[in-house]
Amino acid sequence: MITFEETGISPELLKAVEELGYEAPTAIQEKVIPHLLSNDNDLVAFAQTGTGKTAAFGLPLIMQTDIKSSKTQSLILCPTRELCIQITRDIESFSKFTKGFRVVPVYGGTSIDKQIGDLKKGAHAVVGTPGRVLDLLNRKKLSFANIEYLVLDEADEMLSMGFKDDLDAILKDSPKEKQTLLFSATMPKEIERIAKQFMTNPVEISSGKRNAGAENVNHIFYMVHARDRYLALKRIADIHPKIYGIVFCRTRRETKDVADKLMQDGYNADALHGDLSQAQRDHVMNRFRNKVLQILVATDVAARGLDVTDLTHIINYNPPDDNEVYIHRSGRTGRAGKKGTSISIIHTREMNKIKALEKITGKKFTKENVPTGKEICEKQLFNLVDKVEKIKVDESQIEQFLPVIYKKLDWLSREELIQHFVSAEFNRFLDYYKNAPDINASTSRSDDRERKGDRKNRNGDRERRGEKGRGSRSSTEFSRFFINVGKTKKLTVPRLIGLINDNTQKRNIEIGKVELLKNFSFFEVDSNYETEILQAFQNASFDGVKLSVEKSKPKRDGEQKDEFSSSRFKKAKKGRKGKKY
Repeated sequence: MITFEETGISPELLKAVEELGYEAPTAIQEKVIPHLLSNDNDLVAFAQTGTGKTAAFGLPLIMQTDIKSSKTQSLILCPTRELCIQITRDIESFSKFTKGFRVVPVYGGTSIDKQIGDLKKGAHAVVGTPGRVLDLLNRKKLSFANIEYLVLDEADEMLSMGFKDDLDAILKDSPKEKQTLLFSATMPKEIERIAKQFMTNPVEISSGKRNAGAENVNHIFYMVHARDRYLALKRIADIHPKIYGIVFCRTRRETKDVADKLMQDGYNADALHGDLSQAQRDHVMNRFRNKVLQILVATDVAARGLDVTDLTHIINYNPPDDNEVYIHRSGRTGRAGKKGTSISIIHTREMNKIKALEKITGKKFTKENVPTGKEICEKQLFNLVDKVEKIKVDESQIEQFLPVIYKKLDWLSREELIQHFVSAEFNRFLDYYKNAPDINASTSRSDDRERKGDRKNRNGDRERRGEKGRGSRSSTEFSRFFINVGKTKKLTVPRLIGLINDNTQKRNIEIGKVELLKNFSFFEVDSNYETEILQAFQNASFDGVKLSVEKSKPKRDGEQKDEFSSSRFKKAKKGRKGKKY
């Protein structure tokens, strides 16, 4: 390990780094800073979020800037407004003792006129989102003529958010003689395309394996029936009373539903999703950053740019459909040398997802049992006692009230006083988890049979808590359905799941196998919801096509086709020959 002084940065930058409390370079900083200070080769750097990428490219760019010139010499592109602001603040902190250095952020969702005014005053470095940068470039308010360094930070995120065309346009218009620096947590094919098309013999630097999970993150999963996901989430939060984390959901609606339930159940939580205004979003994010909130429920898109270094947990309420998304999610914890935990809540048909995630991250996932009511009560009780034991007592403030308190409680013995105190603070947990059932699921038939006897008690427990019972089935049986759209209408598994969720207005229907064909598809859902599925799609449409969903008999052994009677299937078959239906 080397020191910051040994990386070659200037005394002014070294002073700023020391003032910020940086003791030694991170792995990516140790490799990137000397490289950028010693040669002008293009660079592709693999590094997880939170590993110090901004300092890795920011410190050399500041040091090599010609302060006497007011021209823009560095352009840093990033995926979100929040990350743009964060990078700008970091660079301002690094350049605190570099007199005259100026950095300007540009991003959408705010006045472009003010940003144009800031650019007119001069900006040695511009940090921006691709859309706003391209807009300013087209208006001729931002010049690339003197660009010497072009940084693509979180390039994979920018591509996944749909900035491909904007990035291509910016890269084409930028000077060929510039030095391009590409930073990414994962290396999908599109990143390789950019490196091949727009970069010259790039050097590859990595602080870990490609597409691998962060080193300080522990990966675990719980297996429950899909209908018990929320119950599992609450138990996870209860067994970790000091949790400070993000719960990731697939859709905006699911995010709202989960956050609303948590808040109604007394948890310190809120939601972050695309339906919020910028002011609402900033309010929620600031409360979370300041730890006013313990749990943030969010979609992947909404959480991008949220830079928090000390998250204890990431919880995947549903595993992401894209395995690389999991790397970004889990990389939000275990930062700055701290330990973190990434938890996935899966149902009985999702073990294949865990195996795929183990392969792409190179990490072993540990299966754990959802905590029992007794385990949660013990953990909460110890947390309460620990909190009372360590609380600071200001005798000057409470001394005047103590005589009355002593007199009021002098009839209680020491043991009785402790019992009353604990009961006053703890009865709600004891009542809630009294006779709490085991909600762990298993693919084993014997385990399912053993759980049948508990199902009745579980439903009664839910009714006492105001939750809807799910019936007496101990293992999920699936019904197979035909739907008259397929790949030609750009139907994907996530979009099909979204159709089911949106049209049924439910998020707890367990979905089984999905088979996407050219002009039609098949999907399986929990047999308990057959009627709801058929009714929900009666007046539904997708991409201009009126949907038809019908029950389909599963394939028999030796057969190649499903059996169902609809004339819609005949039309779908015609569509496979190029005819419209």
